[in-house]
Amino acid sequence: MSRPERVVRELVGAHGRTYAEEAGIGLKDTPQPLYRLLVLSHLLSARIRGSIALATARALHEAGLRDPRRMAQASWQQRVDALGRGGYRRYDERTATQLGDAAELLSERWGGDLRRLRREADGNISELRRLLQEFPGIGPAGADIFLREAQGVWPEAAPYLDAKALQGAERLDLPKDPERLTELAGDTDPAVLAAALVRAAVDKEVAEDTLRRAG
Repeated sequence: MSRPERVVRELVGAHGRTYAEEAGIGLKDTPQPLYRLLVLSHLLSARIRGSIALATARALHEAGLRDPRRMAQASWQQRVDALGRGGYRRYDERTATQLGDAAELLSERWGGDLRRLRREADGNISELRRLLQEFPGIGPAGADIFLREAQGVWPEAAPYLDAKALQGAERLDLPKDPERLTELAGDTDPAVLAAALVRAAVDKEVAEDTLRRAG
């Protein structure tokens, strides 16, 4: 086994957990999990600790704001309160407005079902990324997060290793070519590989520990 293969094996073995899984989202190609992933992507894309974004995604779910209809019907204050319970206080007021507006857009344009947005893109990943950015609060970073995580259930997007994932590869002295990285990862779900690489990018200790264990 080559050193790059050992590095990938050690990384995935210790940190191969998607952000959706960590947020308690059992991701499937069905409306509610996909919507919860959209919300999580919105939260993770802000300049805030990932642990707070994950806790806030769980708090929104616990508050019943788990689909676009409930999110749109909730009052602005209810959304602010749920965001606050997750610790998402720095951006709570703006985010509460954006979540409401995004839920309304999803309901009105795509019937509350992100699979319809996927069909509109018709396999064009650039178009899919553009459509995702029509949601208030979802910019390029949010669209990248969504596609990194969704590639397990939307395989036409795979391998989706964006700039943040490739930053992790660089920190680990791995190739920065997505196809080569997926070859090194073998049968690892590309969404799991992407999440592990992102963790190496955002946490220097993850990268150092992985390199040490790989020998």
